[in-house]
Amino acid sequence: MADTPSRIGRLRARNPWLDHLIRANESYGEHYGNHYAAAITYFSVLSLIPILMVALAVAAIVLAGDPHLLDELQSAIAKSAPGPLGDTLHDVVNKAITARGTVGIIGLVIALYSGVGWMRNLRDALTAQWDQERRKLPLVPTMVRDLVALAGLGIALAVSIALTVAGTGMGAYLIQLAGLSDTGWARFLLVGFTVVLSLVANWLVFLWVIAKLPRERVSVRSAARGALVAAVGFEVLKQLATVLLKSAVHSPTGAVFGSIIGLLVFANLVSRFLLLVTAWTATARENRTPTVIPAPPPAVISPVVVTRSGVGPAAAAGLLAFGTLTGWALRRKR
Repeated sequence: MADTPSRIGRLRARNPWLDHLIRANESYGEHYGNHYAAAITYFSVLSLIPILMVALAVAAIVLAGDPHLLDELQSAIAKSAPGPLGDTLHDVVNKAITARGTVGIIGLVIALYSGVGWMRNLRDALTAQWDQERRKLPLVPTMVRDLVALAGLGIALAVSIALTVAGTGMGAYLIQLAGLSDTGWARFLLVGFTVVLSLVANWLVFLWVIAKLPRERVSVRSAARGALVAAVGFEVLKQLATVLLKSAVHSPTGAVFGSIIGLLVFANLVSRFLLLVTAWTATARENRTPTVIPAPPPAVISPVVVTRSGVGPAAAAGLLAFGTLTGWALRRKR
């Protein structure tokens, strides 16, 4: 009697989308998706420190080149934090301006290290989800390629942000030029246009990530649908993170640790979601490669032939003893 398929098996047979989703989840687990997501999250948070150092150095350079702006900042500090606290903040600003070069260089070095580590883990994770063979690569050329990939991702993000900002600004300018700034339907259209433009920009970035970052690149056509799902899901995650972060900072504990915990959770969710979407893309039917079972090696028949030249000394002694005993026994019977 044949085994009756389970309820899940029947549902998977009737619903190809459910079968695809389950296969993607199984592939995600088999290729250590959670472990790779944790590594990506670690390097994402680690990269924030050098980025802040570089931002502080840039701000210090701007303040050093604009004495008027520096005076305004120090006046604002004195008004908002009078007394010892204001003096402390004043010293911090002065020290930051004095050490702006050192802080900037150290920040850039650490940013390169953490950025390359982040990109290496991301590329290894995407490679694993595409079920590509992980080969042992030379250290220096791999680091250079990862650095180039990091720069390429930065350019893609910059283009995406520029596209969104320019498109939104152009839309607002056209509405204002037409004298429709105060109409509700025009503002609604502007918001819809902004959302669509943001989705297109995100789609381009995720398309580049899913198709170009694995160690062995895949076709853009295979990654297009997965990039669309990633773009929509990323917008949903951003809105969800905004709501949760606003609700978390109302408590005293949340005001201190809420932003850090929220950043960790958001980075981990985005990492897991990206790898799951990549697994979903890689397990699509058009991307599934049949498993080739290698043929067994040819059978070699080697008959073993043992030849004996005669009776050995031990056998001869045994036969002699047996014959002597037999003759002695027959003589006794007579």
